[in-house]
Amino acid sequence: MKPKYDVGQLVEHTLFGYRGVIVDVDPVFNNTEAWYQSVAKTRPPKDKPWYHVLVDETDYVTYVAERNLRSSLDSRQVDHPLLGNYFNRFDGSRYFTRELKH
Repeated sequence: MKPKYDVGQLVEHTLFGYRGVIVDVDPVFNNTEAWYQSVAKTRPPKDKPWYHVLVDETDYVTYVAERNLRSSLDSRQVDHPLLGNYFNRFDGSRYFTRELKH
């Protein structure tokens, strides 16, 4: 299944309301069963994409099922201490990944 969202896209969590930016996408759930049982209370599907998200105005990185995300209508830049580790440009609507030098 093709992920609905891309790295650099601004999103909002539909249950908790926070916004952030996607830094990585797993095509299916890729964490431990213990984490799933203790954290994923709504039991989202494991066979659909999951996303690593830098949460705006915090130092948190969350792991979120696709069904719990929506595109953010708020296009302000994200404030997160790790932002520069992943991105080097913001065009007013999305972030662009750093070019890796070989």
